[in-house]
Amino acid sequence: MAKDGLCLVVSPLIALMKDQVENLRKKGITAFSIHAGMNRKEVINTLKVVIESNCKFLYVSPERLESNLFIEYLPSLPINLIAIDEAHCVSQWGYDFRPPYLRIAAIRDSIPGIPVLALTASATRDVQDDICDKLKFKSNIIFRQSFARPNLSYSVFKVDAKINKLIDILLAVPGSNIVYCKSRKRTREIAEQLKTYNISADYYHAGLSSEERNLKQESWIKNQIRTIVCTNAFGMGIDKPDVRTVIHMDLPDCLENYYQEAGRAGRDGQKSYAVLLYQQKDIDNLKAQSKQKFPGMDTIRNIYQSIANYLQLPAGLGEGNYYDFDLADFVKTFKLDLFESMNSLKMLEQEEYLSFNEQVFMPSKASFICTKETLQSFEEAYPIYDPVIKSLLRTYEGIYDQPVPIYEKSIAYLLKSPPEQVKEWLIQLQGHSIIRYEAQKDTAQLYFIRNRAKSEELTIDYKAYNARKQRFEKRVDAFIGYIEQPSNCRSS
Repeated sequence: MAKDGLCLVVSPLIALMKDQVENLRKKGITAFSIHAGMNRKEVINTLKVVIESNCKFLYVSPERLESNLFIEYLPSLPINLIAIDEAHCVSQWGYDFRPPYLRIAAIRDSIPGIPVLALTASATRDVQDDICDKLKFKSNIIFRQSFARPNLSYSVFKVDAKINKLIDILLAVPGSNIVYCKSRKRTREIAEQLKTYNISADYYHAGLSSEERNLKQESWIKNQIRTIVCTNAFGMGIDKPDVRTVIHMDLPDCLENYYQEAGRAGRDGQKSYAVLLYQQKDIDNLKAQSKQKFPGMDTIRNIYQSIANYLQLPAGLGEGNYYDFDLADFVKTFKLDLFESMNSLKMLEQEEYLSFNEQVFMPSKASFICTKETLQSFEEAYPIYDPVIKSLLRTYEGIYDQPVPIYEKSIAYLLKSPPEQVKEWLIQLQGHSIIRYEAQKDTAQLYFIRNRAKSEELTIDYKAYNARKQRFEKRVDAFIGYIEQPSNCRSS
């Protein structure tokens, strides 16, 4: 903010970008984002506005950063700082490695002399060194806060009944809290159980619509709900300082994840508690996770072929396209193991065949598919549709030539009608073959980075695969050491 020009922020999460842009705008700071789901025209318009305005922050996903369109506009952007958020994604040794992050360094060749800042809440010494190496830092200046949080108490309890212990904690410690679970189903079940004890609670996971997620998140932030029971989809970019307890009902994969999630407690500096509940079977499952996290080649090929069958996608097609992808339905249809499927998707992502995003926002689209003569006759026969037709033609340039993104709320505002009514009119116009209308998508999307290969031709980098597997096993051992150690200070 103190410097002239623009800060380019590279961020992997669309939900996080949207939250941060919104929060900056509330503070009167001009900010925009460019992410998956935006078409070429939207990206161009955003970049033009950024160049011509006093924009201070532009959020970009790493995939968008390397697109030809972005590279074309890059020299015109008044960038004074590149900030890379969730920088552990740069490192192959990090717990959440993402290949497009490896190529961020290439941008430095196009705009030399611009300082680069990499930020992460959790990186081991190896990962820190790897980040510096991959981002081509000439001199590694590392600013590192102490991991110690004096106001935060870490506890681990081995219990027979987790729900009983959870209720004891929530009744004993007043204030706002987060309860983390591994599965979506469990978030709902536990929230319902807490309500029977008159503990104000709601559940949250990535399978909910963005409207539901926003509503639940807002209610919790405003303390209208005391306890949010959630998967790890919750918490990124949420700035709530007065969280008194963070309780894990299931074990995360590693100490870095646990530290980051537990660290959402007590950001106001007041006494707070991070509690981990476990049973012996949780430790056994964690030890067995390596096999599940790193499926064999036959499993990966089978999942890849099943994806092609599910999408009815022939070999040699698909590059650059998004496909609706309901993971639960996919697993059920092909009788697959959910975790094996998710981890195979992760492997396919790391090998850059495809990417899976549970939260891709695809705006509504519309285009006229009738002749102008037909449209005129239709308007005369059905004058009720005249306002919405005129609104589409006046507001969205090129809507007669190709599908363009439209925003029902904007149309509703112009027509002084409820958005639901506008959607109904658009559906009816499609029924009359006047327009083609695709409603907004807020569903999980599979993006094909390259054309679909024949499953028997699928290959992976075994050396990197085995190195990642060994490091994962090392992280599991370290986390089990933290859980089972009897008397040392858990902070240390």
